[in-house]
Amino acid sequence: MGVGEEEEMDEGEAAQGEEVGEIEEGKAESNREEEEEEEEDARKEEKAGDPGPARPNASRARAQAGGGLFFRPALGCAVPAPASRELGLPCWAQPGWKSQEEGREELGGRALEKGLSEASWMGSAARLGAPQALVLWAALGAAAHIGPAPDPEDWWSYKENLQGNFVPGPPFWGLVNAAWSLCAVGKRQSPVDVELKRVLYDPFLPPLRLSTGGEKLRGTLYNTGRHVSFLPASRPVVNVSGGPLLYSHRLSELRLLFGARDGAGSEHQINHQGFSAEVQLIHFNQELYGNFSAASRGPNGLAILSLFVNVAGSSNPFLSRLLNRDTITRISYKNDAYFLQDLSLELLFPESFGFITYQGSLSTPPCSETVTWILIDRALNITSLQMHSLRLLSQNPPSQIFQSLSGNGRPLQPLAHRALRGNRDLRHPERRCRGPNYRLHVDDGPHGR
Repeated sequence: MGVGEEEEMDEGEAAQGEEVGEIEEGKAESNREEEEEEEEDARKEEKAGDPGPARPNASRARAQAGGGLFFRPALGCAVPAPASRELGLPCWAQPGWKSQEEGREELGGRALEKGLSEASWMGSAARLGAPQALVLWAALGAAAHIGPAPDPEDWWSYKENLQGNFVPGPPFWGLVNAAWSLCAVGKRQSPVDVELKRVLYDPFLPPLRLSTGGEKLRGTLYNTGRHVSFLPASRPVVNVSGGPLLYSHRLSELRLLFGARDGAGSEHQINHQGFSAEVQLIHFNQELYGNFSAASRGPNGLAILSLFVNVAGSSNPFLSRLLNRDTITRISYKNDAYFLQDLSLELLFPESFGFITYQGSLSTPPCSETVTWILIDRALNITSLQMHSLRLLSQNPPSQIFQSLSGNGRPLQPLAHRALRGNRDLRHPERRCRGPNYRLHVDDGPHGR
């Protein structure tokens, strides 16, 4: 090889090295431009007041390269990219979906933005235990590609359902929605087990008073898919006062909870003993608040009167109107409704009774701790046929598989150091409830007692 040829080869290698260097410089410049664009986007989002969840580039690269599980904490699918639609890819396999660890970061970040502290969030998850926490994360991931997103305010159940759509049961209520955080971390939750030895006798508690304006009650009996609910019409207005209540409270709903077997269906218990059913009269403070929603968020906002139900040979006259065959068969499935009228609400109450009261919460999400509970200490009766009719009600529409509405109560919550007060001296249980203090006082309508 001549000297000229060697010089040409050296010049060629130098030129090739210069081309490689230019390519590397171009790649570096491109990377710098991409990083600058990402930083500029982040600054714009921050100025807009929505910084968004952290999205580490390394995690995203691993996810897009197939190195990690895909996870999206949102409940429904985003609109897929055109290429994804053509290929028929499910939501979780579409480009741009987050890795599992990023999804967890975003889910926690959203909760924090809504007001749930990181300590409360992680502490609540820790109390679930490893198996339940794994179920929660797995179910949330699975829910990402199962149909449209449900209403977040309505996404709860009394039993977890992992067949098809995951619907969170009581252990998960406080974890899936930051607005329901009290369900997990609240200190005055309901229902509770009332130990009679802890009830303090308060002789200054006045009797309960019911006002209907002298009119019969009318409204709609409704299968909500969770409860049998009676929603009173706007007129007449039904109010309750007296007892531990400082204000007049307006009736918003009558709710019936019951179990799959006798002796177990009520939310509250007395001395560790349950009842077959529980009737809850849910009221809001109409003197301080304009509606139920506002009252549920404020002090002295709500009052719930609770009456226990046993199965026996006779039936309470008010409950007989709700549970007779002609009526109950009209609400066999979820969202079924039937209008009722000419009801005398005072007939729901025993002729004489005492009551126990404590400060608690709603026993459904959002578990607001603004409720004065009043537990009537004398149980009502319904027949076994009426109870059987209740258990035949379905929590699903007729197009779906039958699932009984029974078992629609929240598990017991710790009473802790809350006070229990009663208008009866339980140190002398042999004394009967006698006198006006142990009767329901009704207004001067034609059905007053």
